[in-house]
Amino acid sequence: MKIVTDCAADLTWGEVEALGITVAPLYIQFPEGETNSADITADEFYTRLERMSPKIPTTAQPAPGIFEQLYQSLSGTGEEILSIHISSGLSGTIQSARLGAQQAAESMVTVIDSMTLSGAQRFQVLAAALAAKAGWAKEAIVERMEHIRQNAEVIYTLDTLEYLAHGGRIGRVQALASSLLNIKPVIRVDRTDGKYSTVNKGRTLKKTMTMMVDHLAEMYQDDSPVWVSVLHGQFAEKADEFTEMLKARLDIAKLETLRISPVLGVHTGPGIIGATVVPMRLMGDFV
Repeated sequence: MKIVTDCAADLTWGEVEALGITVAPLYIQFPEGETNSADITADEFYTRLERMSPKIPTTAQPAPGIFEQLYQSLSGTGEEILSIHISSGLSGTIQSARLGAQQAAESMVTVIDSMTLSGAQRFQVLAAALAAKAGWAKEAIVERMEHIRQNAEVIYTLDTLEYLAHGGRIGRVQALASSLLNIKPVIRVDRTDGKYSTVNKGRTLKKTMTMMVDHLAEMYQDDSPVWVSVLHGQFAEKADEFTEMLKARLDIAKLETLRISPVLGVHTGPGIIGATVVPMRLMGDFV
């Protein structure tokens, strides 16, 4: 079975290569032209973003034809294709994937809405790829992915709401009011509709990081140990601080620090810090 995803999943290139995962492009539209998010490093992107201020680039999903070509190129082996994508509540990417699958009629494609993004999408993709390598049937893989979707949490806070407002994720009035009051939001992806929802708000990053740790500690107090991915844009010092806070409160079996994909960084800016958590019982078959 072939596994396809997109670069919003925040997979490492080591994982992509080792597991043979195909990553569909998502695009960043700079004034001077379009760039595949996979072709620019996080630090290159944030340096470029800082030079552009106050202008902010936009993002674009791949056209259905790109998915059609991708599926056709993978179908030569006769294997089934499982295509797992960023939440339909946050992007139109999955609609392009579905249309591409219809156009590639000779390919056996199952398109899955992860209903999330970033590290939580990554956990679903990793589980699918590892299970496929272990010879699991498609139905068993999809069932496990659904359990991961229902039990994984992705949560983050932002230094500024400027980037979310520019991308239309929140209103400009709300962003301005939050900026004037120096309010930092705590945001998660809702599992029911795959859209952002605000969990809490604080006036400092230290406070919102504490709120995130409290939220995760309560959520997983009866479902541990857990696998934790700390996520940040260009906030390594805060990521280290947040990691220590999580270690003190969670029963962690596996811990790593990852960089947010540039295509997601367009909407968050460099000042993002957060985490994705999943119960280890759902990933322990593979690691």
